Amino acid sequence: MQESKEYYLSPERPWSDAEKKLVWKKPVSHKTSEEERRISKEVKRNWNRGEMKIANILLEGDAGSGKTQLAKALSANFGLPYTKVTCFADMDKSDIIGAILPVISSEQLEKLDPGQKCILKALYESDGFQSTTEILMDVLGLTQEQAALEIKQLLELVEEHTDGEAVEYRFYPSEIVRAYQNGYLLEIQEPNVIRDAAVLMALNSALELDGSINLPTEIIRRHPDFIAVITTNRGYVGSRPLNESLRDRVQHSEKMDLPTKEVMIERAMAKTGYQDEEVLGVLADAIMILDTTARANAIKGVAGMRSLFYWTDAVAGGASAKESLYHKVLYKITTDSEEIKILEEALEKHDLITSLETITNGVKKNEKLTAMP
Repeated sequence: MQESKEYYLSPERPWSDAEKKLVWKKPVSHKTSEEERRISKEVKRNWNRGEMKIANILLEGDAGSGKTQLAKALSANFGLPYTKVTCFADMDKSDIIGAILPVISSEQLEKLDPGQKCILKALYESDGFQSTTEILMDVLGLTQEQAALEIKQLLELVEEHTDGEAVEYRFYPSEIVRAYQNGYLLEIQEPNVIRDAAVLMALNSALELDGSINLPTEIIRRHPDFIAVITTNRGYVGSRPLNESLRDRVQHSEKMDLPTKEVMIERAMAKTGYQDEEVLGVLADAIMILDTTARANAIKGVAGMRSLFYWTDAVAGGASAKESLYHKVLYKITTDSEEIKILEEALEKHDLITSLETITNGVKKNEKLTAMP
């Protein structure tokens, strides 16, 4: 797909090859939403208006409502490298700014176990383009939270092996600092789960339009091209209301809900290649009824676009629409018997169980996936 440069914010800015690869490329299946158009126009319109500049964006909605997809689409629209940080409850300030690690001698390095040695060698050989957590995620296949914990444990271990000798220290910036300093688009996922008030204060300070971050080695200023896209789930287990100070630093917010039925069908077609609008209409109706029912009955799970895509894919491959409903949608929402019963009754009330049963192994279910270019 040929990317339009209509909304590019710094079209003349040179990027390295590595940075160019970080600018998201929209797949053929991508469908531009009203939210995407609205944000892109507003940011572009205000980009050079000083205090009216829009550079902190909040996308708040249920899981599967397209928040991360939208953040990536904005990377493509603005021509900015995309990167992200996933917040977790026990984040500390080192996860915001980065870590200082000792560079130990080769003799001391050999005393470590193979796994620890592998991590340190990867860190020492890095060119500074990746953050510490990103390096560990690549090397060990860890989650961001696991990588952050590994760094803390490694720091304690390495200091034990220095035996009091003088060592060189090297600073490894966090993903936040890297994006902040270089002017990327950074998606900050779920900052409302963070417990430490000091961490939130550091984040709040960084998100000021003229903000700065105090590193152990220097003070860095916010790059004029830096855009923060905060994505949060509504009512997600473990989350809290978004910090008021953080919310106050946002210049544009979007409430992310399920799209209209027509848009759901269009996106499912584009994503899966399945083209039967009648069947897709039944599946979309079921998703919307389940979403509404789950909210009304305080059922924590979510029926969203991801569920629709995988359910559509299963039906397109020949699975029973009714049977695959449980494995692709209902059991993702909940496995509690009473809650399942509530959801089933809602579908029956709208004759959707009967509609799903009419989607047989005949013509409708034999429509196969088309190859995506």
